[in-house]
Amino acid sequence: MRALDVLEVFGDTRKPLSLGEIAKAAGTTKSGAQRIAHTFLKRGYLEHAPEGGLLPGRRVLDRSFDYLRLNGLVERAVPVLIELRRASNERVDLSLFDGTEIVYAARLQSKRETFYATLLGRRVPSFCSSGGRACLAALPEEQMEAILAASDLRPITPKTVVDPDLIRQAVREARERSYALAAEQALIGEIAVAASILDRSGRPLGAIHVAGSLSEWVPVEFGRKFAPLVVEAARALS
Repeated sequence: MRALDVLEVFGDTRKPLSLGEIAKAAGTTKSGAQRIAHTFLKRGYLEHAPEGGLLPGRRVLDRSFDYLRLNGLVERAVPVLIELRRASNERVDLSLFDGTEIVYAARLQSKRETFYATLLGRRVPSFCSSGGRACLAALPEEQMEAILAASDLRPITPKTVVDPDLIRQAVREARERSYALAAEQALIGEIAVAASILDRSGRPLGAIHVAGSLSEWVPVEFGRKFAPLVVEAARALS
């Protein structure tokens, strides 16, 4: 477990970490962190940063590749995403539902966008993302409430809605419409519409998103144009 703790400390940083910083974040001793780091360096799961400190290594990408190539939903979704990208001329994403968060598993960029907003593996809280809200809307009320209670309701942008009653209202609207629309909740200037992908029992597996810029779209018009497309794409994969 300590070895995984060492790898996971990089999820909360924007820079390389020293052994002392890794040990403190992972809750272990510096000597313990050094032993684990030595093994990971040898295996390629950690690397030395040019400016000093340690970063995740390229072998981590190998395990991400393994997950994506073995995930049947991702495999089935790619042709659907390509067609949706062609029809919308906007960024399209596949996210996987992970309770209090969604994680992006496929992203087809359309224009020049914020760097990290186009990366696979990015996690966003479910309560403030269009895909997360669409998935929450597909759950029974008590399960939605449990996830909301477990969520860290901190704002990501100045526009992020963190009031639980307003989040519930957004989830109810998504349930009624079969899609969720979110503006500037996770990224300033971005508007996104999403619909949930359901398994055989009707539980949410993830969501299909179309994302655009508020400099080009009014929210109502964006939803009117792209909601039918994402709903159709999500149903094709459900």
